Amino acid sequence: MKDPKSAATKETGQSLGKAKSDALDKAAADRTAQAHTQARILAEAIPHLIRYDEQTVVVKFGGHAMGDEALATAFAKDIVYLKQSGINPVVVHGGGPQIASMLKKLEITSDFVHGLRVTDKPTVEVVEMVLSGKINKEIVSAINQQGGKAVGISGKDANLMIAKKITEMPDPQSNLMQAVDIGYVGDPVEVNPHIVETISKSDLIPVIAPVGISREGETLNINADTFASALAARMQAKRLLLLTDVAGVLDKDKNLVERLTIEDARALIQEGTISGGMIPKIEGCIEVVEAGVEGVVIIDGRVPHCVLLELFTEHGVGTLVTRADRKKAKG
Repeated sequence: MKDPKSAATKETGQSLGKAKSDALDKAAADRTAQAHTQARILAEAIPHLIRYDEQTVVVKFGGHAMGDEALATAFAKDIVYLKQSGINPVVVHGGGPQIASMLKKLEITSDFVHGLRVTDKPTVEVVEMVLSGKINKEIVSAINQQGGKAVGISGKDANLMIAKKITEMPDPQSNLMQAVDIGYVGDPVEVNPHIVETISKSDLIPVIAPVGISREGETLNINADTFASALAARMQAKRLLLLTDVAGVLDKDKNLVERLTIEDARALIQEGTISGGMIPKIEGCIEVVEAGVEGVVIIDGRVPHCVLLELFTEHGVGTLVTRADRKKAKG
């Protein structure tokens, strides 16, 4: 006569054995599926890797991504991956919120004229301290922690960015030029990229603070977008990526416009689809493309790994401005 307890134990053991076997089969299937997914992703990325091989890509790092630890880490990983893939990334960073925070701590008040901070002597000293010191070294450290070899410099090193004080700006209402006095704020007049090229040709990654110097030796604060644009144009970069806190250019239905030729962009400005603060940004993109950069992309920096998504996938994560025909812009 069979022992009921023994039979039940045997049945339980068989059930556990089957469950374990099923779990192992599922785990193996999951690993296989994951491997196939990784292989497909790599296969899709290969044409883009070939396209950007040994090319210079200038990336302006700023906005919300700089203040979010997870996004900043993802950005650092992206930059290291670009370098390891044979691409030469050049990072230019902003730091408006961090500058504002430090000025507040030091009880230094600031005014703005047409979006640019009025920068007197004490303020420009704080700006340089925050940009070239604190922020620059934080980004360098983040990249190094992810396996890269980053080097921090500013536009003053080796006379990289010679600038002149801004003394006039277009009035937002009339668009006519008017005289302004905003202190030690500059526009690039001469770019000498030798130091950046020397760093990039090695296994190092340049990380640049947007501080320039005048011909008279004065330190000048330069808008990070403007700095990155001037550098990309002078180096004839393959791409200029501008990380922002917006998805890109939106059409009248608030849908993302993925690609714009220069003609498209000007038409959208004319009809009012591109308006407000996006106008100078797009006009800057047009100038860079006309100067010889293949394409400029306004990227949503709030998207993790936005740099890799833009460069190594067909759809990207922003608005590309280029000379090329729209159908061929990503090709």
